[in-house]
Amino acid sequence: MQAFMRIVRAASDCSREDYHAVYGIHASEGYPFHHFTLPIIILDLFDFLDKQTDSHDSDSRKAVAELAESPEPAVEPLSVSALTFQIKSLIEDGFADVLVVGEISNLSRPRSGHLYFTLKDEEAQLPAVAWKSTVGRTKFEPRDGMELLCRGRINVFPPHGKYQLVVDYFEPLGVGALELAFRQLRERLAKEGLFAPERKRPLPAPIRRVALITSPSGAAIRDFLQVLGRRTQRIDLLIVPVKVQGDGAATEIAGAIKTVNRLFGESVEKSPQNDFAGISADYRAADYRATDHRAADKRIDLIVLARGGGSVEDLWTFNEEILVRAVAGSRIPVVSAVGHEVDVSLCDLAADIRALTPSEAAERIAVEDAELAKTLLQLARRLEDRLQRRLDTAATRLAMADKQRVFLKPERLVDDRLHALDMLENRLESHIDRHVGAADRSLATVAASLEALSPLAVLKRGFSITLDADRKRICSVDDVGEGHLLRTRLADGEITSRMLSRIVLGAIPEIDLRMKNQTGNNQGGDL
Repeated sequence: MQAFMRIVRAASDCSREDYHAVYGIHASEGYPFHHFTLPIIILDLFDFLDKQTDSHDSDSRKAVAELAESPEPAVEPLSVSALTFQIKSLIEDGFADVLVVGEISNLSRPRSGHLYFTLKDEEAQLPAVAWKSTVGRTKFEPRDGMELLCRGRINVFPPHGKYQLVVDYFEPLGVGALELAFRQLRERLAKEGLFAPERKRPLPAPIRRVALITSPSGAAIRDFLQVLGRRTQRIDLLIVPVKVQGDGAATEIAGAIKTVNRLFGESVEKSPQNDFAGISADYRAADYRATDHRAADKRIDLIVLARGGGSVEDLWTFNEEILVRAVAGSRIPVVSAVGHEVDVSLCDLAADIRALTPSEAAERIAVEDAELAKTLLQLARRLEDRLQRRLDTAATRLAMADKQRVFLKPERLVDDRLHALDMLENRLESHIDRHVGAADRSLATVAASLEALSPLAVLKRGFSITLDADRKRICSVDDVGEGHLLRTRLADGEITSRMLSRIVLGAIPEIDLRMKNQTGNNQGGDL
């Protein structure tokens, strides 16, 4: 170890060539950057110590030369662990706060919540880890191939003899962390349909009760109430005080939306577009303050989400996923009035209606009393004109009908209808008779065809069917033998006989008279 420390102390004075001469190591061997080995440490120390001093001591160079010429070590050898822990102390003290730029690769997200990845460039790579607490503070989602600027410290892991960068903060290069997080979440939620135009609802009409979710002390509530009070006094307002920025603000606002839906709206169903998971169940209706307590037992027509302007960080609450999903999942229509015209949040995209400012939201939902009275007067005049036109038309038709013959003698109308009914009855009877007659004729034709094809009709023409004792049909003289019982089926009955002999076709001229007399009356049939 003393020899090692002599080299370290002399490193500021000797060159890399001196170091290679001592250890026989050449830079061309290309040691992997992620392998924590003694040669690489010493080479890094040259870079580190070169920055700490501008002078070179010739005595230090002599120490290196003497060590190189010494045939045997002058001190006791160190154990691997002892050497490694001394290296660990040296490296961790020297690189306790570093900035590193590199590309992410081999990104891993285990269930522990930590983030493991490798930072690399064209010539080297560096293992890195971001603990769960660091990942929780990060707005965007790191991905492979992303260029990062990381701040952290080098940590040595003695059991494996390796080191890694423990990242305390990181952000993407080329685009801000919040901007990247906004783009990533917007893309993911858009694929789920949370921003689809077809799911957005128009302003309900009429609007009688509104729930205003905002900070009780901000400019948004003041502007909203001023415009609303100037334009109308007909809307009952339920003010729901919430925190609109900082840690926990998104969860609190999402809980307020959920509670308003539960207490003053329709039942809220759970779906991929309406997921209130993670919203605190401790948000109680008792936290509300209403300007009109009569609204507590009435249904809310509209929810207004209001907040004044601010920086991107101040307005980031309205880009949190839990709040965006709550807005998209509300059964009560939601108006998002967050920031100024140039400030576009994900809540604006998920809401049914976006207002540029809280003041504009009040103008859009509240029609002025004078304007409303003017509109009602116009509608009343249009209704009166339309009713008058309909009355005039009906009077004209009535006058024309009064001159019709049928109204002079109403009994004629009844007689005409009875005559028409009699004619319809006669036509119906005639039509039925024609169809029944045609069906009878068709049925008779089919019956005649079936009769002609019936086997009984063939028997009537002088033919017969001969069966054996088992009543099986005989088709050949070879089917029976002499003395077998025969049954002959005729058109009007059946004859039972016994076979005496058989004659094969072609031998008929040789039949003797004795055989013919014995067969008796079995004429015109089968033998």
